[in-house]
Amino acid sequence: MKLFIKNMVCDRCKRVVREELMGLGLELTSVGLGEVETGGDIDSEKLKEVKSVLEANGFELLDDRKLALVEHIKTLIIEEIQNLKGQKPAQMNFSDFLSEKIGYEYSYLSTLFSSETGQTIEHYIIAQKVEKLKEWLSYNELTLSEMAWRLSYSSTAHLSNQFKKVTGMTPGEFKKGAMTRKTLDQIA
Repeated sequence: MKLFIKNMVCDRCKRVVREELMGLGLELTSVGLGEVETGGDIDSEKLKEVKSVLEANGFELLDDRKLALVEHIKTLIIEEIQNLKGQKPAQMNFSDFLSEKIGYEYSYLSTLFSSETGQTIEHYIIAQKVEKLKEWLSYNELTLSEMAWRLSYSSTAHLSNQFKKVTGMTPGEFKKGAMTRKTLDQIA
């Protein structure tokens, strides 16, 4: 049985979910970002326990297939931007990547994502990139050119303009001022 779980955004999330579900006596065949495959079906009582333990750890069990699809889109974007998984070829745009990975036309994915989240996939991608930039700026290990290249921006000017549009400040102003970052599940 496949379970779809909201707010799984990192390897620590996978570890927590794995440990908690195994603690409930479930046999897990795979644990990925946003989804868990169990060895068999789960009865309604056990499913209530799963839901409760997930919620206690900041996760949410998704019953709705559309919501699960939206979470899958978010997971793919997070893996590419935040975790730098590199599954998306540099020359491929996100719309083609998402369509290929998920198996639906991009127009359907885009409409679904917007209706469920209130924002476009493009804005979600930009928000993820801005949070990654904030992380890198706080570490002060990369140049702005390196950051632009790693996040597939055409130039540092494009990166800076987008950063300013989202945060209200330039990357340089951000480094000098109060650096506030969000957790990945808070990015909207």
